Amino acid sequence: MREAETGLKQLVPEAEVYEHNPKRLYIRIPRERLTDAAKYLHGDCGMRLATCTGIDTREGFEVLYHFSEDKTGTMYTLKVLAPKDDPRIDSQAPWFPAADWIEREMHELLGIDFPGHPNLIPLLTSDTDWDKNKFPLRRDFERRSEAHEQ
Repeated sequence: MREAETGLKQLVPEAEVYEHNPKRLYIRIPRERLTDAAKYLHGDCGMRLATCTGIDTREGFEVLYHFSEDKTGTMYTLKVLAPKDDPRIDSQAPWFPAADWIEREMHELLGIDFPGHPNLIPLLTSDTDWDKNKFPLRRDFERRSEAHEQ
């Protein structure tokens, strides 16, 4: 087991690690432990936050924070799940500036709330009259049909 993986399991015993391949690890953790785990990977292990992604799954909203261990080329992805009836995950933007715009996009396009985010205002639809209660990347979003365009 890798040193970072061992330390993360000690910090977050409930973490579930899946090794996709030797250079790609996915670590599912409770959303309440995200900040601890992210700060550990960055501060103690020297990794950088490469990017974040959000997905509307059948189980809930999955948010992935991808950390790069540049010296080995290994990616550690922290996966957290927010229930559909409580789409909220603590913002990582206060400690990782790279998360700022990406969390804004996920908020705007998926409707996930990021408590603690310093500036959670629309990014992509800020200059439009887009309905703030419609989230186009949600599975239940009703897309326009040809009938709407006539």
